[in-house]
Amino acid sequence: MQMVGMAIARHTLSGILSARELGLVGCRRCARVHPAGTVQCPDCGNALRSRDRLAMQRVWAWWLAGVMFYVPANIYPMLLTHTLVQDQANTIIGGAIELLLHGSPGVALIILVASVVIPLGKFLAIAYLALSLGRSHVSAPRRQALFEIVDYIGRWSMVDVFVVAILAALVQLQNIATITPGPASLFFALSVIFTMLSAQSFDSRAIWDANRASEKRPT
Repeated sequence: MQMVGMAIARHTLSGILSARELGLVGCRRCARVHPAGTVQCPDCGNALRSRDRLAMQRVWAWWLAGVMFYVPANIYPMLLTHTLVQDQANTIIGGAIELLLHGSPGVALIILVASVVIPLGKFLAIAYLALSLGRSHVSAPRRQALFEIVDYIGRWSMVDVFVVAILAALVQLQNIATITPGPASLFFALSVIFTMLSAQSFDSRAIWDANRASEKRPT
């Protein structure tokens, strides 16, 4: 308690205090707070650590896996259409163009945004957040807001896969017309999952740690 009181007195004029500055560590399982240096939570038995030193390695590992699966997701067909007249295979962008030509610009725009703009934006945002720790002119609150946006919109990247699944379930007219998911649907789903894992592995507290370190650094 004496250490906590000294930390509060020392940082009274510097703004918001972090648990690390107060000499505390929180349990990520039961949310109980313990003194820094406690190895294991006495309540739930979870291992305690203020920061995970391997977090950034997991971020880059999941990020790289997501990028690798996103490439074949755009090369191979997402949708396979079989009719009496012809067989047609459409990629993500090709399917959006087909919808646009058939008078559905709204649906085409949704697919392009959910399947191209959002995934690419997430890749760039996660890479920027990871690379900008300690060397970015953008304020920490704005980078925190960017991380929260990336974490929130990640679930909407599955819209294209949901559309394919619904079409495959509804359009089954025996030998007249059938729609089946293409190999790209699996690659795209895996890319989205890996990207979400990359975003969840990113510890946003590192943004504020780097920000405090840069403020203490002599100019």
